[in-house]
Amino acid sequence: MPLPTLLLQAAPTTSTLGTANPVSILMFFLFVAVTMYITYWAAKKTKTGSEFYAAGRNISGFQNGLALAGDYMSAASFLGIAGMVATKGYDGLIYSIGFLVGWPLIMFLIAEPLRNLGKYTFADVVAYRLKQRPIRIVSSVGSLLTIAFYLIAQMVGAGGLIQTLFGLPYEVAVVVVGIVMTAYVLFGGMLATTWVQIIKAVLLLSGATVLVILSLAKFGFSPANLFSSVTQQYGDAMLAPGGFISNPWDALSLGLALMLGTAGLPHILMRFYTVPDAKAARKSVFVATGFIGYFYLLTFLIGFAAMALVGKPVIEGIDKGGNMAALLLAEQTGGTAFLGFIAAVAFATILAVVAGLTLSGASSISHDLYVHVVKHGVSDEKGEMKVAKRATIALGVLSILLGLVFKGQNVAFMVGLAFSIAASANFPALLMSIVWKRFTTQGAVWSIATGAVLSLVLIVLSPTIWVDILHNEEAIFPLKNPALVSMSSAFFVGIVVSLLQPEKSAALKFESEKLRTYLGIGAE
Repeated sequence: MPLPTLLLQAAPTTSTLGTANPVSILMFFLFVAVTMYITYWAAKKTKTGSEFYAAGRNISGFQNGLALAGDYMSAASFLGIAGMVATKGYDGLIYSIGFLVGWPLIMFLIAEPLRNLGKYTFADVVAYRLKQRPIRIVSSVGSLLTIAFYLIAQMVGAGGLIQTLFGLPYEVAVVVVGIVMTAYVLFGGMLATTWVQIIKAVLLLSGATVLVILSLAKFGFSPANLFSSVTQQYGDAMLAPGGFISNPWDALSLGLALMLGTAGLPHILMRFYTVPDAKAARKSVFVATGFIGYFYLLTFLIGFAAMALVGKPVIEGIDKGGNMAALLLAEQTGGTAFLGFIAAVAFATILAVVAGLTLSGASSISHDLYVHVVKHGVSDEKGEMKVAKRATIALGVLSILLGLVFKGQNVAFMVGLAFSIAASANFPALLMSIVWKRFTTQGAVWSIATGAVLSLVLIVLSPTIWVDILHNEEAIFPLKNPALVSMSSAFFVGIVVSLLQPEKSAALKFESEKLRTYLGIGAE
């Protein structure tokens, strides 16, 4: 069917972005009101450590799968990937494919052992048959580094988003996000955080679905017509690879970070302790994979629809990175009311992700550092809860400060670094502790330390910071993402140190660990 002539060119766009949108403000306050009521309800059910950290392990597999999807589908995914496709074309898919492919890996390698071996944090699994104190210290460093860089990206993104969408000052937006998400975690713990993530996931999936339907309606509900419009306006190159990443080593390194980093993100791994057993943990990943796969398919279509209907010049004129592409498309297809809804959903997305990050950080401080390092593994629950709540407040304040300090900075490298640290510091030690009998305490410590330090150092020396941020002529380290080197080094160092310094007690405990890993005997 020939494409109607009027759809061959993007229509001239005048946008209300940057001015206060009554619908978006109303939707935002409605979301906050509903989730605050949930927090009030959850607070009455959150008395023990298990309830605060893991929602009493009473979340069903389907609910947890939806919450996992909500935790994972951040504003960076929604706005960033759609914007990347809208400005770079086909290569924008590299992020969505990388993010998605990590989930089957979690299902087959991580979910069941994590649920059966651990209690509240991924360090429980790594330290199961190894010496507790050194593992807890170095695992906490890896977790908190990942969380910190992820938090910076989310908080700066929130400030910029609200400044653009609601017309509010950047500083006000950052403070509001910090206060609201601290309230979620402080009073409602994991139960409130879970339901905030479920509601946000439903809103985001619904909003993105409606946006795609409205967009495809302009092309007779034919994706082929949409792609024809793109190629007529911008050429066949938009539907071919090579527009964003042309170096195959860079593509491989980024792909590894996105795929394996998912299996090392503390706030994602923590969600597997909220379900009653390993079967529910596997179901969680299955459900999450389905929802996330559907969502990334939508962002792909949203990106190309924005390119065709709004136009690359308009998108890049408002935001060079293309982050407002989905919102401009919402306004073009559904008017200011629909823009308001999508804007509020994007903000709700940030709130939910920041709440999950804060809770995982508080768990690492209270459970790993306070109980197992300061108290040598012996602690009353009341004392642990007090530390967890103080850590929540401290992380809330820290997130606000980080958002204010990094105002106006290019934070794309923060997200890349968060995934690189997760893939390099957390994932190798977690995997080797589960599958390799000869893995030792010193091997784990050196593996985590190597991955964390190399990730930090190499990304500073990479083109992302050395050239783009520090404005040097040439990068010392050629790859934009260091995961290929830092993760490989973490595995190599962990293996070599374990072989050079054997640990008989760790090897002897491996058989009993296998029973608990695969049969769930003794799982909490």
